[in-house]
Amino acid sequence: MSDRFIIEFDKALRTVFAPATTWRPVPGNDLPDAELSVEERRHVAGLMRVNHCGEVCAQALYQGQALTSRDPSTRQALEQAGREETEHLAWTERRMAELGGRKSLLNPLWYAGSLTLGVIAGKLGDAWNLGFLAETERQVGAHLDSHLGKLPPQDARSHAIIEQMKTDEASHADTAVRLGGRELPAPVKGAMRLMSQVMTRTAYHV
Repeated sequence: MSDRFIIEFDKALRTVFAPATTWRPVPGNDLPDAELSVEERRHVAGLMRVNHCGEVCAQALYQGQALTSRDPSTRQALEQAGREETEHLAWTERRMAELGGRKSLLNPLWYAGSLTLGVIAGKLGDAWNLGFLAETERQVGAHLDSHLGKLPPQDARSHAIIEQMKTDEASHADTAVRLGGRELPAPVKGAMRLMSQVMTRTAYHV
């Protein structure tokens, strides 16, 4: 039990404070960087900070859900999704650095809250756990889609990163449904959207 705690605590510290790593090439890395105005760079950096913060939350959610999942296949799906989200962390972190941006100062707070939600979701049983995963990924996909419309059209690098993230999130949602995820009640979906809006609006600035 103490070994498991140390492993999970180390995972949390690495997610919040350490540079993330990627096994796949960074999407758009071979494309030339666009000419952006100072205001455009600030705006895109803010969008990427929001996306990075969302991936921090996803890491914490999946960690909490995997900790309390009863089914090995569910736990494996959550851990695989978490590994891919680590790549998203690396991509958004790198793009922020290229634009002169920084991570959200509130990442430790977002992580703690999301970890708690993940533990609760896992405690409700694997069907609800997977349903929560599927709905999270659907909402993240919609959020990424909205960001594509907010990016400067000439910023091909940021577009490529968000497009690949969208593809990965959709795959995670499909896997969760295939493994037996339940459709969440409408009030729960609404509460998730409200919490997401609070996070995105705050992380854009802080």
